[in-house]
Amino acid sequence: MSYSPGLHVLGSIHSEQQELLSVYEGLQTFIDERLSYYELHKLGEYYHSFDKAGFTGVVCLTESHIAFHTWPEHNYLTLDIYLSNYQKVNDEKSRALFEDCCAYFKATAVERTEVKR
Repeated sequence: MSYSPGLHVLGSIHSEQQELLSVYEGLQTFIDERLSYYELHKLGEYYHSFDKAGFTGVVCLTESHIAFHTWPEHNYLTLDIYLSNYQKVNDEKSRALFEDCCAYFKATAVERTEVKR
């Protein structure tokens, strides 16, 4: 197939930043800023805090989605970013947004998998 529907970036990230892994409000603000910067379009979002055990969140985009799940007790989070290429190629935005999130969490180790859809 000559058309590539998009790039899906999946990551396992280690961070020593307990506060960032425990409370989602800062990340929510950060993601909104990044979406504006990359000219991505949010349809909705949902975040849920676990009692003293991190949070999970998903941001639905016209371009697809961003999802997080944190385990502060293990200094760990997973990150899932998929941006489709429907109206323009967003592969570099997928990669850049992933790197931005690693910087936000001050990642100490990162395992990344890229899947071309």
